[in-house]
Amino acid sequence: MKVAVVGATGLVGGVMFEVLEAHDFPITELLPVASERSVGKEIEYRGKIHTVISLQDAVDARCDVAIFSAGGSTSLEWAPKFAEVGTVVIDNSSAWRMDPAKKLVVPEVNADQLTAEDLIIANPNCSTIQMVVALAPLHKAFGIKRLVISTYQSFTGTGVKAVRQYETERDGGKSEEPAYHYPIFENCIPHCDVFLDNDYTKEEMKLVHETRKILGSNDIAITATAVRVPVHGGHSESINVEFERPFTIAAVRELLAEVPGLVLQDDPANNVYPMPLLAKHRDEVFVGRLRRDESIENGLNMWVVADNLRKGAATNAVQIAEYLLENKLIGTAVTA
Repeated sequence: MKVAVVGATGLVGGVMFEVLEAHDFPITELLPVASERSVGKEIEYRGKIHTVISLQDAVDARCDVAIFSAGGSTSLEWAPKFAEVGTVVIDNSSAWRMDPAKKLVVPEVNADQLTAEDLIIANPNCSTIQMVVALAPLHKAFGIKRLVISTYQSFTGTGVKAVRQYETERDGGKSEEPAYHYPIFENCIPHCDVFLDNDYTKEEMKLVHETRKILGSNDIAITATAVRVPVHGGHSESINVEFERPFTIAAVRELLAEVPGLVLQDDPANNVYPMPLLAKHRDEVFVGRLRRDESIENGLNMWVVADNLRKGAATNAVQIAEYLLENKLIGTAVTA
């Protein structure tokens, strides 16, 4: 397996190497890739030093798979160039997610849609990924009518600049290049990504559009509020679900307990529930605080937590690559 990691020097890129190693992904040749200003830097992976190369050099190398974490503009320009030479691109930006010709994939939910013709595959937004892992089996069983979502998202989701701002403020300083309009240390900011014409943020509308696409249900009513919080470990979500059909909490528990990659932590009598502190550096999605919404018929409240840099980004991308390999959709280095 010849594997390129595009955005190798970024925050998610670093986690990507951790996940590839933890999952023992079968790499015979690793190509760390970044922008021109980072070419020549060195990356250590499994005790070996690898030199960062340019995007064009990576295209010319004709890899089996290229995992992108380099931003939307880079993906729009370069993903097609990789695909043209037969390299499968798994893209972590928002560039291709809503393209009707591209698959938006969470392996536990819809990896079976992938074929050998899918040369550009979109990795969903971090908040969407963890939510649909928990919601997909419930939607299949009871039919989701409406979702009301409130997110509590780690500043790490904004990237290195936000991490530096948090650490500077935590240490009593003032960031010279803040990622946010306001302090993030000891604060909550109801502003994730840019505001749109409807006064929702782009992050909030990602939850709407991406969830519908992944679940294959354009008629689900969805509204969201996304909040940036001073938390390192991951994203948390309060999700209110209204189902089409009656359900029992016991049936919900049973369904969730069977989902691969999902951990049920729901024992409030013993103070057991998901928290980002416990999700940090973990690949799983955690769900708990299951309880009936007594204000509506067929309503459920749930709390979902995951490490946004792992399952919300790197882990999901690697799991897509693993699915492709296991199903022989990749596996032989591309030749001219």
